[in-house]
Amino acid sequence: MARAHFLNTLSGRFLMLTTVFVMLAEVLIFVPSVAGFREDYLRLRLERAQIASLALLASEDMISEDLERELLANAGVFNVVLRRDEMRQLVLSSPIPSPVDASYDLRDPTGFSLVRDAFADLTDSRNRVIRVIGEPALQAGLLIEVTIESGPMRREMIEYGLRILGLSAVISVLTALLLFLAVQRLLVAPIRRVVAHMSSYAEAPEDARRFIEPTARVVELREAEDALQSLQTQLTGALRQKERLAQLGSAVAKISHDLRNILTTAQLFADRMEASEDPAVKRAAPKLVNSIARAVNLCESTLTFGRAEEPPPRLARFMLAGLVTEVLEGERPAAEAGEIEFVTDVAPNLTIRADSEQLHRVLLNLVRNARQAIEATKKAGTVEVGAGEDDGFWWIRVGDTGPGLPDRAKAHLFQPFQGGTRKGGTGLGLAISAELVRGHGGRLELVRSDEDGTEFMIRLPKTVTQAEVAA
Repeated sequence: MARAHFLNTLSGRFLMLTTVFVMLAEVLIFVPSVAGFREDYLRLRLERAQIASLALLASEDMISEDLERELLANAGVFNVVLRRDEMRQLVLSSPIPSPVDASYDLRDPTGFSLVRDAFADLTDSRNRVIRVIGEPALQAGLLIEVTIESGPMRREMIEYGLRILGLSAVISVLTALLLFLAVQRLLVAPIRRVVAHMSSYAEAPEDARRFIEPTARVVELREAEDALQSLQTQLTGALRQKERLAQLGSAVAKISHDLRNILTTAQLFADRMEASEDPAVKRAAPKLVNSIARAVNLCESTLTFGRAEEPPPRLARFMLAGLVTEVLEGERPAAEAGEIEFVTDVAPNLTIRADSEQLHRVLLNLVRNARQAIEATKKAGTVEVGAGEDDGFWWIRVGDTGPGLPDRAKAHLFQPFQGGTRKGGTGLGLAISAELVRGHGGRLELVRSDEDGTEFMIRLPKTVTQAEVAA
C-alpha cells in the first residue's frame, strides 16, 4: 500500500519516469557502444595479424612451425592473407577447426550493418569460424584477411556490455536521485505549501491572516500563488459582503414588519379621508391611498425578499400610458425645484402584459435615479420615458440628460451595494429592478451612458410560456 501510494505521488511518478527515461537513453547508447567495441576488436585482430605477417616477410628465411603458431596465437587468428600489388598471398596459416561460417568486410561498413552484425554475434552462442576483411594499416598493402573464432569475441562483448549496463544503472540511479531531490525542493515543496495554505484558508475563510504570500521563484508556481491570493481576497470580500447583507436583510425585515403595521394604520385613516367633502382632499386622497397601499405591498415584498423568495409576477394586460403617467406624477413634486422636465412618448393604446405593481417599482427606480442624477448637476434637465413594440418584445426606454454613470457603477451596475449611481446610493434599486424584469422573462440593459446622459431599456417578451397558459 505504501509503495502504491508513493507511485501515485508527483515525486514517485517523476522518480519512476526519470529512471525509465535514463535507462532508455543508456540502452540507446549501449547499442552503438557494443557495435563499436566489436569493430575495434576485429580491427585489433587485423592489426596484430598484419604485424605478425610483416615479421615473417621481413625475414628472408622460412620460420619454424612453432614460431608461426606463436605469431598466430599472439594475433588471435588462424591464418593471414595479405594482398599486395594485386597478388593474394597466404602469409601465415594453421589448421581451421571448421569451415568459415560468415565473412565481414570492415573496409567501408555502415552503422546499420555494424549494429546488425554485433547483435547477430551476441545472440549466436556457437563458436563459429569467421573471416574478417580489412585495409592494412599505413597502406601496407591492398587488403588483409584473417580467420578467427567468434567465441572469444562474443565473451568479451558480453563482458563489455555488462560493464556498460552496470555503469548505466549506477548513472540512472544517481541521476534519478538527484532529480528527485531537485523536484522535491523546486516543485513538490512549493506545491505542498500552496496546498497547505488552501487547507488552512478553508478552515477560516474570513481570517485575512491565512492569505498566502507569493514567494515562489518558478514562474508557473508564482502565477499559481498570485492567482490563489487573488481568489482568497475576492472570496473573503464576498463572504464579508454576504454576511453584511444577511445582517442588513435581517434588520430590513424587522423594520419592514413594523413599518407595515404603521402603514396599515395610516391606510385606515386615508380611507376615511376619501369621504371628505373638501375638493382638494378628494383629489389628493386617491393618490395618497394608492401610495400607502404600494408602501404596504413593498413592505410585504421586502419581508418575502428577505427569505430569498421574490414573488413571481402576476401577469395581466393593461394600458402602459396610465402607469407611466402615474409614475411621473409621483416624481413631479420632488422635481419642481430642480427645473426638471418630464417627457413621455407612449402611445395611449399601447397594451402590454406584465405585473403592473412590479413594473411600477421598476419604472419608479429608473425615473427617480434619472431625476436625482440631473439634480446633482444643479442644472435643468429632461427625463424621457418612451415605449413601443416589435415582433417579439415590448420595450420601454427611460433616458435623461444627466452627467452619465461613473465607471464603478458601470462595472457593477446591477449588483447590490456596489452599483450605486450617485454618492450615498446603495445600488439596490437597479439590482431589484433587474431581478423583477428577469422574473418577467425580459431583461434590463444599459443602452448608453456618457456626458450627454444615460438611457436604460426594458424588454419584455410577448411569448406566452406553458405555465402562463396553464394558469
